[in-house]
Amino acid sequence: MNDSTALRIRQAFERLTAGASTLTATDQALMQAFERLMHGLSETTDGSLTVVNICQEAGVSRASYYRSPVASTVKEILAAPDVRRPEADELRAEVARLKRQDRELRSDHAIEVRELKGTAAAYANQIQVLALRNAEVEAENAALRQQLNQTATNVTVLPVQP
Repeated sequence: MNDSTALRIRQAFERLTAGASTLTATDQALMQAFERLMHGLSETTDGSLTVVNICQEAGVSRASYYRSPVASTVKEILAAPDVRRPEADELRAEVARLKRQDRELRSDHAIEVRELKGTAAAYANQIQVLALRNAEVEAENAALRQQLNQTATNVTVLPVQP
């Protein structure tokens, strides 16, 4: 968590304590739990910044959280664009981004493989056509040589060049 985020949290909670006549023990526990999660120092949860984890860290029910003025303050803090989330949340977001990127790359790769298989099949067909045509030409050439040997006595056969 950066300094501006810590300052924003401190100021928001100071406004909350100044505006409220008294904060209950539940409110204090919720504020401490939120700060622990924001600092990445969770004691009883996986460290992700969720309402369930804030409640579990504070030892209160979700209903108590939503009745508390701390809930609106937490929402206000998290809505600010410059608030830096805990590292666990950042890493989860990065994992999600990488998974999306992996799916896109796999999809692109599958498309490319399909195209290459189609190209290879077209080349194989062309090779087969050329091989058949080559066999036809060789058979025709052999027939012409045989015809030449049988009918012409004054023709000299040239050697075959490879």
